[in-house]
Amino acid sequence: MKWAKFTGFLSKLSQIWDIFGIYCKRFCRWLWRYSVAYMLYALIIIFLLPRSTINMGELWYAIAYEISPYYFDYIVWEIEALTAKTQQSLARPHATMNDAEQSDFVRRYMANLQRAHGLEAQINSIYADPNFADPDSESATLRTERDALRAILHDQQLTTEAILEHQVTQILLDEGFGSAGILLPPVTMHFTEMPNLLVTSPRDEIALEVSLNLEALPVDEKTTLENRLDAQHDISTLIVPLGGMALYPAMLAETSSIPWAVEVFAHEWLHHYLFAFPLGLHYFTGGDSFASETRIINETTADLFGKAMARKILERYYPDLVPPLPAEIASTAPQNNLPPAFDFGAAMNETRVTVDALLAEGSIIEAEQYMEERRRFFRDKGYVFRKINQAFFAFYGGYQGGGMPGVGGEDPIGPAIRNIWENSASPHEFIITLRDITTREALLAVVSP
Repeated sequence: MKWAKFTGFLSKLSQIWDIFGIYCKRFCRWLWRYSVAYMLYALIIIFLLPRSTINMGELWYAIAYEISPYYFDYIVWEIEALTAKTQQSLARPHATMNDAEQSDFVRRYMANLQRAHGLEAQINSIYADPNFADPDSESATLRTERDALRAILHDQQLTTEAILEHQVTQILLDEGFGSAGILLPPVTMHFTEMPNLLVTSPRDEIALEVSLNLEALPVDEKTTLENRLDAQHDISTLIVPLGGMALYPAMLAETSSIPWAVEVFAHEWLHHYLFAFPLGLHYFTGGDSFASETRIINETTADLFGKAMARKILERYYPDLVPPLPAEIASTAPQNNLPPAFDFGAAMNETRVTVDALLAEGSIIEAEQYMEERRRFFRDKGYVFRKINQAFFAFYGGYQGGGMPGVGGEDPIGPAIRNIWENSASPHEFIITLRDITTREALLAVVSP
């Protein structure tokens, strides 16, 4: 009997050793293929990202000091995210699923997340309603359901991220990025609560002067901080939300939209890819750093690329979610005598061009009054902006790939990059053309040699 127990113990020990050996092999394989890239890109981001927002002038130091209680802690976030992604890479929870099973898993996760968001909205509504004397009791059932869903989502998040990373990787490899089935840098993203970004512009022109990341703030605190900085420094400020940030792994705002998620995955991956080329390196180290035209070229390129790759990802893995093309919408629209629909892009372009003209002639007060009038005009049309000011255009004008049409005004960067896109044989050729371009002059020379 003792001998049988002993041999059983040895058998179990052997099984444990075999399992340990499998994980050791996985770890070594992962270490060989990816860890150097992970560490290299993480170090680049940690040490260079602050330079993307630092203009070493007195204004930057003054603002940085005043907002120091709200700073976002990159280092802590990186350590936690890299730990989670290492666990994901070792476990590879999606490896036994086929493509259909992986897509179904993501759909279920997103459906649960949408339900959790709906529950949170209901709970917030109860606590905000003065008619409920005891909101704790009134919302108890909803909070129990929400907490149960959140526990499930927590367990499934890394698997969902791994599946989406795999799907994006396959499309990028098909498009000619990578070699021998290996994509560098690896696609790695992490859903998380996003920080805010404080941006400033001079009042007499539209120019991104200072930008600093803050912890996520409620709207009342944002407005109070903006107003204080405006008054103290005679500048235009705006605290904006972020959808993604190219740390390594990249940060993505939690979303239940698969189309939006895969677009941002591709967008942020391109930022990682471009770190090895002038268009990425000069984003951080160019003469004007974050405010430079290199940033506008970089972000506009990533905008177009992300949208194009998202469509290809959806076509393969989520075909029912592929949005119709603009031409298809126009061809199926009913023909009638109704007035034309509101053209947001044209209206925003008119706004930007008018503001630029007013500022150029020194009419600062008039320009600011006009922007407030236009903000109310857009609100009446169903487009709500908390503020439209010089900082608004300084920030959003850097994304001319179609995210907010018209916001770039007469800047030729957006049209030039779209021209290169339309005349490129493939997304890969498009990126090869742009990855060495860092100035508006060089960009326009490609379009009009």
